[in-house]
Amino acid sequence: MIALGSDHGGFDLKEEIKKHLEERNIEYKDFGTYDKNSCDYPDFGRAAAESVASGECEKGIVVCTTGIGISIVANKVKGIRCALCSETTSARLTREHNDANMLALGGGFVGTLQALEIVDVFLDTKFSGLEKHSRRIAKISDYEK
Repeated sequence: MIALGSDHGGFDLKEEIKKHLEERNIEYKDFGTYDKNSCDYPDFGRAAAESVASGECEKGIVVCTTGIGISIVANKVKGIRCALCSETTSARLTREHNDANMLALGGGFVGTLQALEIVDVFLDTKFSGLEKHSRRIAKISDYEK
């Protein structure tokens, strides 16, 4: 299951991502926001990130206007490696090298078609499992202690 979260600036793109996940028969849980009224991205980014960290959801996708703020809040949750991506190469590499478990997108900066391509690459790319990448991820986890 994929955790989704957005603020008002990412709402429209999150709705497009939901439709896309449905077309791919991928289950998701929407942690809000549920309309375009002004709201605070930390509330929704944190809820989505906590569901990934707890294992309730396998991965997460969060969206705000730039993707920056919501990625910062997601990365405050222990066990989360959230990457802000604006093109597919970064999405592929963050999965292969960093085993990122959350993707952040900027709804005001990435068009819908590009965003859906990024989502597909992020969801379909496996972690490489190479020792050097595993070692580096372990060091990241050590910083959380």
